[in-house]
Amino acid sequence: MCLCAAVAGFAACGATPPGASTTAGASAPGLSAPDSSSAPAATTQFATSADGVGIAWHRFGQGEPAIVLVHGWAANSSIWRAQLAALAARYSVVTLDLAGQGASGANRRSWSLANFAQDVAAVVARLPDARIILVGQGMGGPVALEAAPLVGPRLRGIIGVETFRTIGQPPPLPSQLEQNLLPFRADFVGALHRFVTATLFHPQTNPAVVRTVVELMAQTVPERGLAALAELNRLDYATILPALKTPIVVIDSDLGGAVDEARLHRADPQLRVITLSGDDSFPMLDDTQRFNGALLLAIDSLAAR
Repeated sequence: MCLCAAVAGFAACGATPPGASTTAGASAPGLSAPDSSSAPAATTQFATSADGVGIAWHRFGQGEPAIVLVHGWAANSSIWRAQLAALAARYSVVTLDLAGQGASGANRRSWSLANFAQDVAAVVARLPDARIILVGQGMGGPVALEAAPLVGPRLRGIIGVETFRTIGQPPPLPSQLEQNLLPFRADFVGALHRFVTATLFHPQTNPAVVRTVVELMAQTVPERGLAALAELNRLDYATILPALKTPIVVIDSDLGGAVDEARLHRADPQLRVITLSGDDSFPMLDDTQRFNGALLLAIDSLAAR
């Protein structure tokens, strides 16, 4: 379920300095995802974002295009652990921690989507690959859209995972947005726990998976999390999509109802949807084999262009 839609529905019912070297997953708390024991290790590298923040990133495997995995709101690159081995067997794979998360720096004044897009662009600028595919989960999808003009002609496509559901809809009114954020302002961790368990997972989901996601997201500093969430919910896709020259593939579950493909296609006729029926907002964690297959299918289709 798209985070913007989920937040609205919910309301209604120490960073490592640049230059340091660590092992991926050891520098900051993260998830031990199911089926992730075979995830390869890599040395943490740092890129400098436009505002001077150090952005931690890792590279795995070889082969073009390079697949850049962008995590969602209040998370970090550890959500992709169960995808690394499968993707790195065929492509170069890059993960990064957006500013304020994981091992990246937090010396930022504005937690805007535009600044997060600069984080992605800073990492891509360090890559030698001629072709790039951006994969964004949740908030990572809009961040990828914002990063598209910064990446330029190297970009071959964008894959959104559990995101883009509100394409074709106007952003909420300021009063609606504030109403949506009130529970998080009052009790960030408590509201986060209720939000994740009530809207992002099925009741029958493995409780261990739900718990690890809650614990990961609860590490977010409330002020940063609220600022980023407000920016995300102000997003108006109509200001971005007309200028976008790259194809979009959406991988979405039917949690909360199937995505309105007709509305998405009216906004972007070339957009393609892959639906994982019965899944939740984190299929990369609890339905890894099926999700990895769908993700590789989407990557292969874009790489062939």
